Amino acid sequence: MTAKSDLVLNWLLTSGARIALLLAVAALLLRMIRLFTDRFSRMLQGLTQQSLEQQKRAQTLSYAARTVANTVLVVVTGILLLGEVGVNVAPLLAAAGIGGVAVGLGAQNLVRDVIAGFFLLLEDQIRVGDVVKVGDKSGLVEHLGLRVLTLRDSDGSVHMIPNGTIATVTNLTKDFSYAVVQLGVSYRADVDAAIAVLTEVGAELRRDPQFAPDLLEDLEVIGVDAFTELRVQIALHVKTVPSKQWRVGRELRRRIKKAFDAHGIEFL
Repeated sequence: MTAKSDLVLNWLLTSGARIALLLAVAALLLRMIRLFTDRFSRMLQGLTQQSLEQQKRAQTLSYAARTVANTVLVVVTGILLLGEVGVNVAPLLAAAGIGGVAVGLGAQNLVRDVIAGFFLLLEDQIRVGDVVKVGDKSGLVEHLGLRVLTLRDSDGSVHMIPNGTIATVTNLTKDFSYAVVQLGVSYRADVDAAIAVLTEVGAELRRDPQFAPDLLEDLEVIGVDAFTELRVQIALHVKTVPSKQWRVGRELRRRIKKAFDAHGIEFL
């Protein structure tokens, strides 16, 4: 019994103490990871009040960073603990290396998607609620995760696009938008009179309490944009709140039609 007691005591003072130290250090590091990722999340959210989507973006990035760090810590700690209890970790490391290569080859697309999604979130390129074009797909962003971007287009179809396949994103509602209208009038029409009518239509729209909150600037008549065989092309636009350009554009066209009819200006 004395010999066994000595062996146990010796193990407790050597390997046992190192195991306890490893577990204590691992617990401390887990705590530090949580603190750092929480601080990272708060830093992303900023000092001022942020929208719900910005908060979700910060939380997603924080969660991703915490998950990666925790996984690495747990794996390293597990290997060290196995070594302390007498398990030969060399074959395990070799097998893990071979398995890692196999998994890595099979999971290349997954890793690519996750990395791409991380930077989409980090760089704030798009948010839930934006309207975007990705390749030949477009629609409202319903979900932006680390792996998949989900769009819903105007007919209700849902497109799920792996983040790693995204080469170019066109955000139609980033910070502000433009309602752009191009129209044609007859060569017989007085272009200056047509522009004056368009300017007045824009001013009336700006005074309308139903549409004024959607407008960031007065309507700008860019001018005569082109000549065609049948018509004079006039271009105009107005700066709007994000996602309101379509609503404003439809109302502009309705008002322009009524105003041109009232002034006898012929559309073509």
